[in-house]
Amino acid sequence: MRDDASGSGEEPPAGSSLSRFKEFRSAGRGFWNDVSEANWNDWRWQLKNRITTVEQLERIMPTLTPEERAGTILANTKLALAITPYFFNLIEPADENCPIRWQVIPRIEETNTARWEMTDPCGEDSHSPVPGLVHRYPDRVLFLVTDRCAAYCRYCTRSRLVSNAAGYDFHPEFNRQIEYIRQHPEVRDVLLSGGDPLLLSDEKLEHLLSQLRAIKHVEFLRIGTRIPIFLPQRITPELCARLKKFHPLFISIHTNHPRELTTEVRDALGRLADAGIPLGNQSVLLRHVNDDVTVMKALAQKLLMCRVKPYYIYQCDPISGSAHLRASIRKGLELMDGLRGHTTGYAVPQYVIDAPGGGGKVPINPEYVLSHNADRVVLRNYEGKVFEYVEGANGAPQYKASENFSVPELA
Repeated sequence: MRDDASGSGEEPPAGSSLSRFKEFRSAGRGFWNDVSEANWNDWRWQLKNRITTVEQLERIMPTLTPEERAGTILANTKLALAITPYFFNLIEPADENCPIRWQVIPRIEETNTARWEMTDPCGEDSHSPVPGLVHRYPDRVLFLVTDRCAAYCRYCTRSRLVSNAAGYDFHPEFNRQIEYIRQHPEVRDVLLSGGDPLLLSDEKLEHLLSQLRAIKHVEFLRIGTRIPIFLPQRITPELCARLKKFHPLFISIHTNHPRELTTEVRDALGRLADAGIPLGNQSVLLRHVNDDVTVMKALAQKLLMCRVKPYYIYQCDPISGSAHLRASIRKGLELMDGLRGHTTGYAVPQYVIDAPGGGGKVPINPEYVLSHNADRVVLRNYEGKVFEYVEGANGAPQYKASENFSVPELA
């Protein structure tokens, strides 16, 4: 077991590893101890001082493996390298299997493409009626606002677009995107994504949300972001005050490992929650990161402590160059079996596959219904015990009225 407390490969005592993962710790200052408090807590300083080259990375992390060094040199031909100083401090340089390291440091394996992998696995480009807008589901649209992120996940499903390393040359056209929504009254839900919408300035974000909120048939707005995780300094009281104007507004964050939930992140998420914004989390199932039931349980429980509902676990999309990070569907089902019934239902997300080619999200669950015929359903519970639920042929519960029952007269 990779996640034991000793590193010996032996399974730890029950609960010990879970408790360790659920501790809240500060990311600290690390290599940047001489930076002023004001600069360190300034999100613009964090962006300006991101690690973006192999020279910078080797200077502060001399333990790069040959695979990482080769991947970092080639990174900007596919998906740019960028890591905020804050997030870099979560990496354990001496641990080649550090779950943070695998998410943000390029590897040469990214240049390998399996024959079933795709540059646009979710089929977004084929469902894009205007540049920057994806209309794949009947009542909702994906509104792409930028191709930039605070840091770049190596398994990014939009690596063709994000960072422009591959020359996609993405240019959102807000006026056309908004006009399309205005002309389609079936659209009641708009999800802002990208890149990361929270990289926009407060003013630009407020202007965009104001235009969308002014469309009568748009019932609620969503923002998909990893900024609270990569750059919690961005979640300022001023930003929260602006977002609060646009309720109902939901935010989906992206967290894959409990180590990412630091005291800084907890406080940033608290500011969003205090502004009345419902928060959900989307994880991607990844080898070397979270393909372990203890890790996933700790993540889910720690998210609830941050007032975030675990929402989705995604099967890693078959994006080109991601095979080294992709865990099996069988492993995903094992994880779901290890969550359902073993922790509160609030901590159990939905495991989904985004059907390759644009089929949308398909929920995947362990088999709990063992058989189903005209008069009964045979079920198993989380302990593996088997139960029957009896019902009539038309689906109605079976019962027999009592002969002694009578309806009392009203006075």
